Amino acid sequence: MSSPVNVLDLSRPPIRTLHLAWVAFFITFVVWFSHAPLMAHIREAFDLSDQQLKALLILNVALTIPARIVVGMLVDRFGPRLVFSWLLVLSAFFCWGFAFATSYEMLALFRFLGGFVGAGFVIGIRLIGEWFPARQVGMAQGIYGGWGNFGSAAAAMTLPSLALVYGGDDGWRYAIASTGVLALFYGVFFYIKARNTPKGSTYFKPKRSGGLEVSSWRDFYLYIAMTLPLYIALAVMSWRLSPGNLALLSETATLSMYIVLVVLFVFQVSQIWRVNREHLNSGVPEIDRYKFKQVAALDWAYFVTFGSELAVVSMLPLFFMETFALSAVTAGLLASGFAFMNLVARPSGGFFSDTFGRKRSLSVLIAGLAVGYLVLAQVDGGWWLPAAVIATMACSFFVQAGEGAVFAMVPLIKRRMTGQIAGMVGAFGNVGAVVYLTALTFVDASTFFLIIAGSAAVCFFIVQFIEEPRGQMQETLPDGSVQLIDVA
Repeated sequence: MSSPVNVLDLSRPPIRTLHLAWVAFFITFVVWFSHAPLMAHIREAFDLSDQQLKALLILNVALTIPARIVVGMLVDRFGPRLVFSWLLVLSAFFCWGFAFATSYEMLALFRFLGGFVGAGFVIGIRLIGEWFPARQVGMAQGIYGGWGNFGSAAAAMTLPSLALVYGGDDGWRYAIASTGVLALFYGVFFYIKARNTPKGSTYFKPKRSGGLEVSSWRDFYLYIAMTLPLYIALAVMSWRLSPGNLALLSETATLSMYIVLVVLFVFQVSQIWRVNREHLNSGVPEIDRYKFKQVAALDWAYFVTFGSELAVVSMLPLFFMETFALSAVTAGLLASGFAFMNLVARPSGGFFSDTFGRKRSLSVLIAGLAVGYLVLAQVDGGWWLPAAVIATMACSFFVQAGEGAVFAMVPLIKRRMTGQIAGMVGAFGNVGAVVYLTALTFVDASTFFLIIAGSAAVCFFIVQFIEEPRGQMQETLPDGSVQLIDVA
């Protein structure tokens, strides 16, 4: 049923586009996580407390949630080529601002702004969806996501050595700044080489900007309900930065953040109403209909998969170190296997989706990760260490293959809004990380894994409401004629 993607066949334009895309995504993750392996140098240079370091980690992901929504809208309107190029160029300046900061306030500001580059992932989802047919899109998306996501691990492996090469007290600054130079040049290169669609294909754009177009009043209310978790997650981040927690924000600033979030939510609801009012009142033509429950189910699936990955990667080194009395270096190496699985697991999830069906594959993978986390909840100091590592790797395979299966389906819902759908689904992954990491502050590691397993069981039930993409989706060409796009 599926046709494996031959990544070595560079004579084919779709394959060249895939390589252009995953390298762009890879670089965004190198830039986004360039600070992580150099935190010891940053702590020493600015004499930072543990609370200040934790605040930087929160700020690094705070802007990514709304940025993925905004970038999704931009990519649908202006195309992946322009948006990815500008994102890479802009990220270079945020990167340099952080690298050459002279105060903690500047560090915090540019770490917050740097979270914008985390939205780059969304852009390639639309681009790959344009270049690959339905029978291959899952595996292509998996390669894009899995290989690009490896950028964070690549930063961890190379930047400390690069800082030593530069040498001196400011070696870490030049190492981080180098990633910005890479982003700047690749942004220009991407603009020169990339194209939004194959030659002769139409790039379909939303009829209105400001929110997703939905097909019924029921979908309208579900859409509004699904935006709430995004703002709740941002409110939780504000609470974590408040005087009662990490104390980066004052009481007044925290209250102001809450007010801003309420205002933004009201504004977004007004935009959703503006986009949908006219066509919902007059009735949506059958040709333009799709079911928003597909988007909602994928939101929660990515909440569990990518959300748990971000959270577990953050705590796993310490978990291994404390559970098995290991050195920090050994624990870090063993825990890194969780992220390394991205290279094969995410493409595998896309391949399973192409081959065995979208809904069936996602259901099996969600069930597998639930079992995986149940097993991790049983790990203690009495376990044989290799068995614990194997359990971790097996769990991570299901987690990341699940991510691949989610985005194997995203481009098959509504072509002209793929960017916005990908943005919303991607944002829910960050929401999941916020929820799980917040839970971790109140419970031990075993209970933390049980919480993820329980949420995965709920998600398995939600995924059963997904309808397998069948037949063709329809989009209207500028001249009013209809184009049919295969989704099965």
